[in-house]
Amino acid sequence: MAVQGNGTRVKRRHGLPRPRSLDALAESIVACERCPRLRAYCRAIGRIGKREFAGEEYWARPVPSLGDARSRLLIVGLAPAAHGANRTGQMFTGDSSGSWLYEALHRYGWSNRSNALRRDDGLVLTDCRITAAAHCAPPDNKPTREELATCRRWLEAELALLPNVRVVLVLGRIGWESWLRAAGWWDRLPSRARPPFGHDRETALPDGTILVTSFHPSRQNTNTGKLTRAMWYAVFERIRGILPASPDQATVAARGTRSTLT
Repeated sequence: MAVQGNGTRVKRRHGLPRPRSLDALAESIVACERCPRLRAYCRAIGRIGKREFAGEEYWARPVPSLGDARSRLLIVGLAPAAHGANRTGQMFTGDSSGSWLYEALHRYGWSNRSNALRRDDGLVLTDCRITAAAHCAPPDNKPTREELATCRRWLEAELALLPNVRVVLVLGRIGWESWLRAAGWWDRLPSRARPPFGHDRETALPDGTILVTSFHPSRQNTNTGKLTRAMWYAVFERIRGILPASPDQATVAARGTRSTLT
């Protein structure tokens, strides 16, 4: 068993040593080849590209997490998009979902930019970290359960390296289940006691962590009106009510973590 900074015990799985720093974790994620289907798909997309991005070199590798090591807010999404983060190499950038996310983070003080389009574009997150259930872009945005279980070791390791997290925002059901499993709550809580998934729901867990659930800002949800801007902003209003802006967020450019791997 590993122990998170907030006292949560997390099972060690896969029999592999855990990275001991966030930088080491990022390097391990980028070098990962444990899901052959996903690696082949990411490389193929990188070779084929998309007319809209003609001439751009795709990242086409697993995408590491992004953000402040001292974050109180952790956001867990699904996975990089084929022509989004699989192209840019920066988590949840370069596509419509990322545009929704970073616009809201900027609006409420967690990001110095209202949009992020590529690695090393000057994006700085303060008091916020962004990760995913899967670090490779999956075909049709659907990783298999086996692939999710394999990638979960990275989320488990990341949670153990983030001692200050107080609020976890999960985007979509896959992010919800992946975080609950990685944090150990899926096994520790009976099914009837697990935090329910739904939009703009808040649950206090036994260790004091607050879980907030939201629909994913995918085009499938935003274009159909299942998720509106007002609904989306309500989630961040809720989180701001739990986590008032820190002094550092008044000068957001002074802190945060840029994506620096090449």
